[in-house]
Amino acid sequence: MCEVAMEEQEREISDMERCSSVAENGVMPVVNHSHVRAPLSVVLATVLYCAEFITAAVLSSMYHKTDDVIWMGFTITFMLVPAVLIQLTLTFIHRDLGRDRPLVLFLHLLLLGPVIRCFEALVVYFKAGKKVEPYVTISRKISLKKGQGTLMEWEIGQSERILAMHRNAFKRTAVIQAFLGSTPQLTLQLYATIQEKYILPTRLALMIITLISITYGALVCSVLAIQIRYDDYKVRLRPVAYLCMIVWRGLEITTRVTALVLFSTAHSHWVILVGMVNLLFFFFLPWGEFWAKKGSLTENVEKNFSKLGTTVVLCMFTLLYACINTFCWSAVQLDFTHQELIDRKQRWDRLAMYYCGRFVENFLLITIWYFFRSDFFEYVCAPMLVVQLLVCYSLAILFMLLFYQFFHPCRRLFKYNVHDCLHCVCCRKGRRGGENGRRGKLAPSYSTAATMVMVPEEPLELLDPQNSQPADLTGQLGGRETDIVEDIMEAA
Repeated sequence: MCEVAMEEQEREISDMERCSSVAENGVMPVVNHSHVRAPLSVVLATVLYCAEFITAAVLSSMYHKTDDVIWMGFTITFMLVPAVLIQLTLTFIHRDLGRDRPLVLFLHLLLLGPVIRCFEALVVYFKAGKKVEPYVTISRKISLKKGQGTLMEWEIGQSERILAMHRNAFKRTAVIQAFLGSTPQLTLQLYATIQEKYILPTRLALMIITLISITYGALVCSVLAIQIRYDDYKVRLRPVAYLCMIVWRGLEITTRVTALVLFSTAHSHWVILVGMVNLLFFFFLPWGEFWAKKGSLTENVEKNFSKLGTTVVLCMFTLLYACINTFCWSAVQLDFTHQELIDRKQRWDRLAMYYCGRFVENFLLITIWYFFRSDFFEYVCAPMLVVQLLVCYSLAILFMLLFYQFFHPCRRLFKYNVHDCLHCVCCRKGRRGGENGRRGKLAPSYSTAATMVMVPEEPLELLDPQNSQPADLTGQLGGRETDIVEDIMEAA
């Protein structure tokens, strides 16, 4: 008991020393002991993987009994390809090839890698907290509360570090499952339902599971983009923000898949051309930008990889990026010259061009289907269906704007918001005609959220003459790395 009390006292003293050292620079860090969170995302990704795999296998056996060779072949393909890629991804992230774990590798060969990984994560979670374990690292983030940034420190224990690695791995597998397996699977089964003119209960169940998987994968893409872009900040999304993103992504993906399937019923061969043009465009877009910059490939993908291995990994990564953008907005842009392969800049022009172009493309696909639709839709009100699809995609864009306006976790870091952008566009003509050269003032914004316009920043002296040099929180995150390392070495 005395030793434990001495250790706690020494830790409190070290925390006070760290706080006092940073307080001299004008920022007071708050040291928290990180608590172990339940790996719910790992369980959800595993359940979706198993449910889709089992349902697809049952449906394939039904196709085999009815001699539907084409449907069976495509169903098995869209079932096995993402499953194999998920096994490779989990093995690559956890680096199991260099470790003596034959049982885990054998289960990966049986396509049961997510199951054993989920079991390992649950075992670590239930064992955590039963004994006191020293922290292995310190995490520093800036917490935003009411527009004020506070430097926070969290002591990360061994259990939380292992669970964080599992969560990161399953986030990647959820995206792979959604856009390399669930999206083509949903498109195929919806097309088969229209062609065969009846709904199988198993096929309906598979379509529902794949739609949930795609929505979850798109949600993970949005959250990962925010976390990568604002890596120095503690990102916390409210339940209302998740609900807004679910509606946004669900409407966007449902409308896109329905438009492609309806067009394929009228022109079965032309839809392949539409899909390939989209896929090739988004595949070669980052490579074209890379060649235009005349940069060199990043060497931090994997130290043991050669130039050829790095190129293969980047091509697979680009293929996933192209598949995502074919059906929905990926929320990130690739940059092969950057260390993290992701461009951290918020490209509002890309976002606006993507949704405008996608809206026009969906409108053209639905219009062509309307004039060349088959007899199967003679009992369907085609004009009403066209209007519903266009309204649904417009609602998806609306919920996207609402998210950036009101529910984005780092909206206070943006200079202007969507309200300011719309006010500027709507009032620009009125200001020019009514004021005759007089300088008009923009109405003050009622929310600090994102916008799609970039304007030059005002000098800090004009904004606040008394506090023209605010504390650089992000600079202190990296400036105190040496001090923390020395403290840990002295404690060891």
